[in-house]
Amino acid sequence: MIPPVVSPSWLAEHRSEVVLADVRWYLDGRSSRGAYDAGHIPGAVFVELEERLSGPSSDAAGRHPLPDPIDFADGMAALGIGDGDVVIAYDDEGGVIAARLVWMLRALGHEAAFLDGGIQSYPGALEPDPVRRPAATFTAAPWPREHIAQLEELRATEEQPGVEDVVIDARNGDRYRGENEPVDPRAGHIPGAVSVPCRENLDEHGRLLPREVLRERFERVGVREGTPVISYCGSGVTATHNLLTLEYAGFGPGRLYPGSWSQYSRTELPIETGTP
Repeated sequence: MIPPVVSPSWLAEHRSEVVLADVRWYLDGRSSRGAYDAGHIPGAVFVELEERLSGPSSDAAGRHPLPDPIDFADGMAALGIGDGDVVIAYDDEGGVIAARLVWMLRALGHEAAFLDGGIQSYPGALEPDPVRRPAATFTAAPWPREHIAQLEELRATEEQPGVEDVVIDARNGDRYRGENEPVDPRAGHIPGAVSVPCRENLDEHGRLLPREVLRERFERVGVREGTPVISYCGSGVTATHNLLTLEYAGFGPGRLYPGSWSQYSRTELPIETGTP
């Protein structure tokens, strides 16, 4: 399987062999489709996160739960992404959004990676015309349990004070500490979780930091070879960037908690604030 992130030079060399996917999305409500229509990398199909990459939002499941496997397969097929395709996804935030599609595909055994540096790293002219590929065949499969953590595993009780996994929080530090919460009902983080803001995996150009620097980032919060890791964020989107970065840095794949803070914060389970 290809690595979880590829360089612009790799894309230039393999352009005819891959399907490009534009996965821009904005928490502040800006139109991702509008951004795509204003200009995208030539040949890229537009993947709407809330239509193709998540199921219906609810208090019980969170804002962006994983979609039904059949719905996901149908969505990929309609976009012209098939079982044998290699998908390279990009956004304009260093891959923190595009990672959602990449993680989903890789979890199901498909070849996928995000473009290091995103759309800003593309050296050519962008195009405004929408891309429509012929419908493809994408086989539906259940989400593999070994890649997913459930809410029940994160419950802290007197009998079970925590979990064995290192739980990493991909949100910005102010949300982790409970100083700011723009969308969810309670501010803070899951007890015992450590802060690894996914946007700090990137340099000032939106490119991933060197592998050795990323590896040290994860080691500082207790990740070692063979350490089981659970990653969460606000709603299970940017948490996938930490999981792919873990893999890029040479660690195991880890697991995604899809409901993330949007689910956990709506329960009566305990929370923590500040920095432990």
